[in-house]
Amino acid sequence: MTTENLMGDALVALVVDALDDLKGVDTVLLDVREMSSVMDHLVVSSGTSSRHVKSLAENVVMKVKEAGLRPIGIEGEGPGEWVLVDFGDVVVHVMQPSTRSFYDLERLWSTVPSTRESAED
Repeated sequence: MTTENLMGDALVALVVDALDDLKGVDTVLLDVREMSSVMDHLVVSSGTSSRHVKSLAENVVMKVKEAGLRPIGIEGEGPGEWVLVDFGDVVVHVMQPSTRSFYDLERLWSTVPSTRESAED
């Protein structure tokens, strides 16, 4: 897969697969194209501990780098409560369940989040 091909749906699929590889919990894909000019998709997933959150984010970065694309930025790796990985059009949030519940990004960005199963159709 070339960098030119690693856009939009292909990038989203790669991110979701990387989260699934390490058993990300309740992964949700949000299409925010109608709400944001900065990004097209948000991917939100949970890890069961700070170590799991960090491992999930690291796996996403590694798999996308292997496909030829580097993240624009990574935030929150130290504490592991909430790690954000920014690929431009796709932004990934990996959080511990309590943090995810508190910030409720799915509600902020959508009235009805689309699950990854919907994204794969």
